[in-house]
Amino acid sequence: MSGRLCLGLLLGCLLLTNLRADWDFALISQHAEAVYGPLGEGKSRIDAWQNLLATQKQLGEQDQLKVVNLFFNHQLQYEEDFDLWHVGDYWATPIEALWKKGGDCEDYAIAKYFSLRHLGVDRDKLRITYVKALRQNRAHMVLTYYSSPVAMPLVLDSLMDAIEPANQRTDLVPVYSFNGEGLWLTGATGSKRLGDTKRLSRWQDVLKKMKAEGFPTESDN
Repeated sequence: MSGRLCLGLLLGCLLLTNLRADWDFALISQHAEAVYGPLGEGKSRIDAWQNLLATQKQLGEQDQLKVVNLFFNHQLQYEEDFDLWHVGDYWATPIEALWKKGGDCEDYAIAKYFSLRHLGVDRDKLRITYVKALRQNRAHMVLTYYSSPVAMPLVLDSLMDAIEPANQRTDLVPVYSFNGEGLWLTGATGSKRLGDTKRLSRWQDVLKKMKAEGFPTESDN
């Protein structure tokens, strides 16, 4: 095994440990203000997120799913990227979304993903899933949770507070999914792994922004 590979594996283990370690929200807020400017009322929403993460670690995973899903569905207001960020497609960090009190579907899914990972849910159980929303006739993104590798996933959706099994969400057609470990393409015969997430440039941008915000991790590997 090469020295570079050994170093990469060591950094991966350290970064995963940091993701689950306590986050220093005082430091994170300082970094966020240095990057974005005054947080204003966003600071209270970030404080509420900190409190949720600090108080919900002892819950079972099913309850954690409900708490995190409701928190972001109620704290954020849906806004298109062009209206909020003045660009066609922007993936926000949880801090950015709470600061702005808004985001679109991927911002909800990303915030829920990192929250549940920090609460201790294994990354293998979570995937951010790109779907086609048939009722809205548009692309959409949700967070899916697998209690086991062969379980029917549960869908955490910004469009509704109820968490339902994917086979009951006939209005959603999955296209691809990803987490900190890999990228999968969904087909008629199941999911096919395409590789890691390095090809998802906007996901990599989110990780870099979170590092700049003061989070002690730059990836979820």
